[in-house]
Amino acid sequence: MLSLGLLFGTAVFAPLLGAIIAGLFGRVIGDAASRIVTIALMVLASVCAVAALATGLDSGSQAIAVPVSTWVQAGGFHASWQLRFDTLSASMVTMVTVISTLIHLYSVGYMAHEKTPVSRFFAYLSLFSFAMLMLVSSDNLIQLFFGWEGVGLASYLLIGYWFDRPSANAAAVKAFVVNRVADLFFMVGIALVFLQFGTVAYDNIFALVPAHASSVYHLFGSDLRAYEVIGVLLFIGAAGKSAQLFLHTWLPDAMEGPTPVSALIHAATMVTAGVFLMARMSPLLEYAPVAKDVVLFIGATTCFFAATVGLVQPDIKRTIAYSTCSQLGYMFMAAGCGVYQAAMFHLTTHACFKALLFLSAGSVIHALHGEQDMFRMGGLWRKLPVTYAAVWAGALALGGIPPFAGWWSKDAIIDGAFVAGGLGLYGWVLGVAVAFLTALYSWRMLFLVFHGRPRVPELADHAHESPFVMTLPLVILGIAAVVAGWLLYPYYVGERQAAYWNGAIFNGAENHVLANLDQLPALITLVPTIAAFLGLGAAVVFYVLKPELPGRLAASMRPLYLFLLNKWYFDELYDLIFVRPYRALARVLWHGADEGIVDGSATGLARLTAGGSAQIVRIQTGSIAVYAFTMLIGLLALCSVFLFFG
Repeated sequence: MLSLGLLFGTAVFAPLLGAIIAGLFGRVIGDAASRIVTIALMVLASVCAVAALATGLDSGSQAIAVPVSTWVQAGGFHASWQLRFDTLSASMVTMVTVISTLIHLYSVGYMAHEKTPVSRFFAYLSLFSFAMLMLVSSDNLIQLFFGWEGVGLASYLLIGYWFDRPSANAAAVKAFVVNRVADLFFMVGIALVFLQFGTVAYDNIFALVPAHASSVYHLFGSDLRAYEVIGVLLFIGAAGKSAQLFLHTWLPDAMEGPTPVSALIHAATMVTAGVFLMARMSPLLEYAPVAKDVVLFIGATTCFFAATVGLVQPDIKRTIAYSTCSQLGYMFMAAGCGVYQAAMFHLTTHACFKALLFLSAGSVIHALHGEQDMFRMGGLWRKLPVTYAAVWAGALALGGIPPFAGWWSKDAIIDGAFVAGGLGLYGWVLGVAVAFLTALYSWRMLFLVFHGRPRVPELADHAHESPFVMTLPLVILGIAAVVAGWLLYPYYVGERQAAYWNGAIFNGAENHVLANLDQLPALITLVPTIAAFLGLGAAVVFYVLKPELPGRLAASMRPLYLFLLNKWYFDELYDLIFVRPYRALARVLWHGADEGIVDGSATGLARLTAGGSAQIVRIQTGSIAVYAFTMLIGLLALCSVFLFFG
């Protein structure tokens, strides 16, 4: 246990050491040393994480607590700081460290032409990785919230890394504010958990869940089951981090950060925190069917919404960003159906092929000197052969084409929705539709970027393949996009899943969705794959055989095209409902209350004091006769008062 705890602790805290060294001493040791230190410590973290996972699986042990220190002790409230090792946390730590290591390595080449010192950038990357590792290795909700806010802070720093760009600053603030809105609900949910169970430690909460199943809250004149309220509040917090519908608007704007940031935040780490939270709290959610339906409905709707928007975006990074939003919708749909294992399966495979696509997009942008508009690209496959092959692997995995990674995990989710029945059928219909749309926009991106004639020849003429330090992560992630699905399937949702998870994920006594996945008719299981191939065929027709068709469709259905291009007008709607009234109220409080009342009162009092003192100064004439006369008048006034009230 000591060796396991040491391995796991090293995996979690090594990135923090790298962040401290590069962040505090980066200007002293220089950029090269900062890169070497942070990458070396991330490699150490990855090796230790893999070793810890393998050791834990070999021992077959359940949850193990790795003490760090005493943290919070206030009256009856106690929250220790210790790492929780179980299969759920160990698999997340392994995935985060490996993906983050590859992104650190890739950043060496991508940020090589930065004029400013990049030690700060690598410090932020390592800090972000540590915060995410703290989140997924937490042993209680307060420690989880520490990591939760840590990734929020680090994402703010990374999205706004190019602080001389107003758009980057605005995107960083937007991400921070939207997540704070969701975090308010999350904090209330944590508070209710403590009030309900008297503890925030996972093991204690999960042990007490059956005993409090009948608890209710009296709200708005009706009785609401406590677990339903808590489940919805926790989901709202998760929806903010994972960019689900209504709280998703920060995610596409976050593309203002450097591309490695997009890969780190939107592939393997921050946006998956909400999915991890749903899996971690599965013992509570299994007693909250209404909350699970809310998760399912929002997840499925987000999946469809983001896919329709990604279908028309001209920016390569925003297309991939909306693809991330859509795939996260799949994961929440799986959690809502009770197949948390499938959600974690897709989370892991998605981390591989989505990091691959983001880094491939960065390679294209690097080759084209910052160009991100796909309609200014084209004909690049000869210039960027490694990147081209990587995008093929990523697009096949994202599109759900067998036997690539995305096919295994996405089909497990869609099949799970069908087995769940009820509202799950809504998820199944949208999941199949999104399988078609995902394949379509995946190959739309590939064909627009790499095929056809160069639309801006001067850009394509100077394009060149990225250096080895950038293409090596692409090759590794490309291999993972091919083999990760069939390698992990038996352990995550297949015949070995019960032994693999070993109680880290809970399924209620009435939840038989995962067990019944293999009993679906063959035709039902083939429907998502058929939809994916139809999407691929449509992309070939639209962007290879008849490339004029998309323009004609956009012109003939212009209102629909503009609706999708403007992202269903969520930003405009929020601006009208929230931003403008808030600014108007702020102006009223500023000019009316602050300047008119607060400043006005102070200014008026100052003027009164100054005017009175000016009048009093006139009395100081220096004449003894005047002073004597004034004293006499005062004496008479004082005597009159005493006589009158006498």
